[in-house]
Amino acid sequence: MYLKKLFIYIGCLVATSAFAQQDFSEVQIETIPVAKGVYMLVGSGGNIGLSVGQDGAFLIDDQYAPLTDRILKAISAVTDQPIRFLVNTHWHMDHTGGNETIGKGGTLIVAHDNVRKRLEKGQFMKVFNANIPPAPPKALPVITFADSVTFYWNNETLEVLHPKPAHTDGDAVIYFKNANVVHIGDLFFNGIYPFIDAGSGGSLEGVIAGVDEVLGRIDDNTKVIPGHGPLGNKPELKAYRDMLATVHERMIKLIKEGKNIDEIVAAKPTADYDAKWGAGFLKPDQWVKIVYSTMQK
Repeated sequence: MYLKKLFIYIGCLVATSAFAQQDFSEVQIETIPVAKGVYMLVGSGGNIGLSVGQDGAFLIDDQYAPLTDRILKAISAVTDQPIRFLVNTHWHMDHTGGNETIGKGGTLIVAHDNVRKRLEKGQFMKVFNANIPPAPPKALPVITFADSVTFYWNNETLEVLHPKPAHTDGDAVIYFKNANVVHIGDLFFNGIYPFIDAGSGGSLEGVIAGVDEVLGRIDDNTKVIPGHGPLGNKPELKAYRDMLATVHERMIKLIKEGKNIDEIVAAKPTADYDAKWGAGFLKPDQWVKIVYSTMQK
């Protein structure tokens, strides 16, 4: 189920034409209980986090625009309260596509400063040769932050922290401190090689550092909501981090040896990880090229 949903991620993410051609008709929104009052919603695109309670719904990300009605219906099945806040973990359209409709409904959209800047301006993703047009005004965050912001909501302390540039330069990690849950956004692709957006300031080194920060704040009982893939935990996040660090070290060594990108791909620096991590939308050779692009700064 997860791999089928993940295979279409890149096509929808990077090109308006691919997005227009994508058939969302069969996508269903699955609601997964995570902790008391906390859910993970899975459909197509980034995993959604949801806090429900007497103060109102608190949403993290909102996938693609054509799925918004289905997402709202899934939310209404677990709460009759309106969505008061929406936090975007970064600017990519599979995490912000529902912003406009939800924003028009009166929800306050919150994100890092760079998320608003990138959505407002529009982006060119060089690695995919794709233009992403500017977002409409109602899709833009109305509250932004530089380093952190904290919500005291639904008898929960929701701490939103910005790591140094990792997946992008506008990432947010959200800690549910009472429920012992963290939504880590696209710093974590559970079970597959991650996309890293070098054009938006991302790097493999930054992802590793961001994951290390999270690992230092959670315990073995923490539920980890990834940007993509199934609900995770600390040991799974640690295994992911170790894989990334090992590949990073191998890539540094090959680059220092003077290898060009074709030679690095031919060296198969991910070979012993491919069976476990290489079955997602990025095949091993593609991922090596993306990692290389994040190291050319």
